[in-house]
Amino acid sequence: MKKLLYIVLAVFILNACDQGFEELNVDPFNLSQAPVGNKLSTIELFSSGGNFENHRVNIIYDAMMMQHLSSPLLNFAEGDKYILRKDYASALFIHYRQPVKWIEDLLVQLDDEDAPDEMKAIVRILRVFVFQRMTDHYGDIPYSEAGRAFIDGVYTPKYDAQSHIYLDMLEELEAAAAILSLDSGTSAFGSADFLFQGDLSKWKKFANSMMLRLGFRLIKVDPAAAQNWVTKAILGGVMESNADIVYFQHAATPLSSQNGNASGFAQDDQIRLSHTFVDFMQTRNDPRLPILAVRKSDGSNDSGNLIGLPNGLDANLLLQLTGENDTNEYAEPSAIVKDLAAPMFWQTYAEVEFMLAEAAERWGLAGGDPEPHYNAGVRAAMKMLEIYGSEAVIDEADIEAYLLANPFDVTNAIEQINTQYWAATFLNDYETFSNWRRTGFPVLVPVNYPVNATNGTIPRRLTYTESEAVNNPDNYAAAIAAQGPDIMTTRVWWDLN
Repeated sequence: MKKLLYIVLAVFILNACDQGFEELNVDPFNLSQAPVGNKLSTIELFSSGGNFENHRVNIIYDAMMMQHLSSPLLNFAEGDKYILRKDYASALFIHYRQPVKWIEDLLVQLDDEDAPDEMKAIVRILRVFVFQRMTDHYGDIPYSEAGRAFIDGVYTPKYDAQSHIYLDMLEELEAAAAILSLDSGTSAFGSADFLFQGDLSKWKKFANSMMLRLGFRLIKVDPAAAQNWVTKAILGGVMESNADIVYFQHAATPLSSQNGNASGFAQDDQIRLSHTFVDFMQTRNDPRLPILAVRKSDGSNDSGNLIGLPNGLDANLLLQLTGENDTNEYAEPSAIVKDLAAPMFWQTYAEVEFMLAEAAERWGLAGGDPEPHYNAGVRAAMKMLEIYGSEAVIDEADIEAYLLANPFDVTNAIEQINTQYWAATFLNDYETFSNWRRTGFPVLVPVNYPVNATNGTIPRRLTYTESEAVNNPDNYAAAIAAQGPDIMTTRVWWDLN
């Protein structure tokens, strides 16, 4: 609790919430520097995300577009129907007023205080994590000049090309991992590091695992570069077990510490599990389903009785399709995942194993045999639910039965691997959305709700905040001229046809 209170205090000190980059980066109180540990804790908390961005982007848009979740509503369900609501779609821009500027501030402070390089490496990894999520959703974004207005006097940052952002992020991860390879033991951040309590070996694995993720993003635009970065990541050392998972353990109080997904669920009673997701799990007798879902009407988690709600329906269309407009008989997220103190997963060992399986299949890397990695990924995805608590433990016998009934298919490897990736990233739909665009798997049937913004195709990006047209008009216009219209069907650089 004390540490959480320190976070709140740090937020109080650092936060200057207003509109526009100039206002966001002015220090009106000229306060002295907060301790670096307090700043790191605050950055980690806000990088995990709060209700504002997680509810709007991760749940309303990403999870519904990716058919993990659905809803009959019009408001609070825009992603379910491919409707553009720019204030929701642009919600990740809040990172510019929170972790982005705080990260830049902390890096300057660490330089000023002649801090060890390992501390700077940790912050640089966090910087990549935040920007990767943002650029994957919007494409070209303020990057090289972002968050540095108070430091450099640049109040209208340019938009960097995503191709340049990706190269820099990969190089930053490579450099950070190299620094961490020279050190061992515990960072000077110590317990202020909520993710790993300063464990440098885990931070190194996170850097390389992120390199693996970003390397695979290049598969369409530059296959040779993708293979090169994936190879570097594997050789550098990626996650080896569920003990290496990167997640933020939230708390129910105070308000600022709550799981952002869960607080979104708390204010939206009409969120249901998608028929696509429930059907996928039911047809495979997946033991995760009764952990992740319950029937809204009575809280039953009997897998056979769970029904997913089709995407793309409002109350009238639901009535026409089913003869009813009551959604209480459909499955909703369980109390386990709706807990305000639930963990928020950033990157998991399961994801890493599925990427290793793909690397083995495509290029003969990671031992050359994709099947052991695929099986390890499935097992890890099921076992990691234990992080939610004892009620989410899956018996080893059930996992083995699942693998026996759903064996690795060498004739359909890439699709099977990435469909399981989709299942494993449930509620981390920031990543689901990106990996789906990269691979095209699972094959999702689009909806065609009337007056949708994409002509019935699944969106390929989200849109910039409208405030940028007012506060940063020249750079905003240049970004649109370079990338294409600020609409949901414009593709980011790495998302080629």
